[in-house]
Amino acid sequence: MTNIATAEVIAAKILVIRGKRVMLDRDLAVLYEVATKRLNEQVTRNRKRFPEDFMFQITDEEAICLRSQFATSKRGGNRYLPYVFTQEGVAMLSSVLNSDRAIMVNIQIMRAFAQLRRMLLTNRDLKHKIEEMELKYDKQFVIVFQVIKQLLEPEVKKERKVLGFGEG
Repeated sequence: MTNIATAEVIAAKILVIRGKRVMLDRDLAVLYEVATKRLNEQVTRNRKRFPEDFMFQITDEEAICLRSQFATSKRGGNRYLPYVFTQEGVAMLSSVLNSDRAIMVNIQIMRAFAQLRRMLLTNRDLKHKIEEMELKYDKQFVIVFQVIKQLLEPEVKKERKVLGFGEG
């Protein structure tokens, strides 16, 4: 059996779509070492296990945003709209795929989701502490606090809908 990806590698594949942290069916298929078509077949056969809050199909608009985000061409790639899976949906996948690899990959994916949650909480706590310090110290530190706040905020481009990593 080949090596399982690290939690950091998996975390890079977690996107935010519709305010939910999700993973694309094709990324999961690579991790599980199965064809995307086969992964989706198992999901279809076990549809009752995947309610809308566990898995959903992205819209045309979301697919266009993803395509532009990853700089893929319109001609190549998928001929269907991908499915995305929330953390709960990924957990359910191990039961329908039923292999040792699926279990090991799911453990790593759960670690990646937990790592992202910890990072977001740490950033929130840090931002709160900085705001408290800002109230304590005089106006000569205003610029320093503004720069620190800008470093904590993720950069958001306004011309496109953001689908990647972010709070959700």
